[in-house]
Amino acid sequence: MNSLQATGQLTIGTLAQRTGFNVSAIRYYEEVGLIPPATRRPSGHRVYSPEVQEVLTLVKHCRDFGFSIEETRALVSLSTSDDRDCVEAREIAQVHLNAVRAKLTELQNLERSLSKFVQACTDQCVGGPAPKCTILKDLSLEDSQLATPGRCCG
Repeated sequence: MNSLQATGQLTIGTLAQRTGFNVSAIRYYEEVGLIPPATRRPSGHRVYSPEVQEVLTLVKHCRDFGFSIEETRALVSLSTSDDRDCVEAREIAQVHLNAVRAKLTELQNLERSLSKFVQACTDQCVGGPAPKCTILKDLSLEDSQLATPGRCCG
């Protein structure tokens, strides 16, 4: 057992391996204050306490769920504060859920429009010269014309 293992300290490489982050991401999260600063060995190499692994796991899951850096920072702060109420975490998650739902609606509208583009091309011009393609013609319309009833994506 080496001296780092005996003290429980983790090198940045070990931390990266255990959390699935690359070394540069760990440095970045340290730089922006999501994890506490590393201590330095006499050689200058970073070493971290075992608790940093738990924080990075939380950060990873927050990022996987699409939370912003600021939302993640707030959630990390809540995770170590016994005097704060979990309602704060719920509010952060609720705001994010609302944004995800709005984005989902936007993506569903986009999918319907693209489907209409493709179907109009299939029905009217597929196999013809590209400049006459309904997709290209409709994409060239002004926004107000694009939404006109009867157009392929309106």
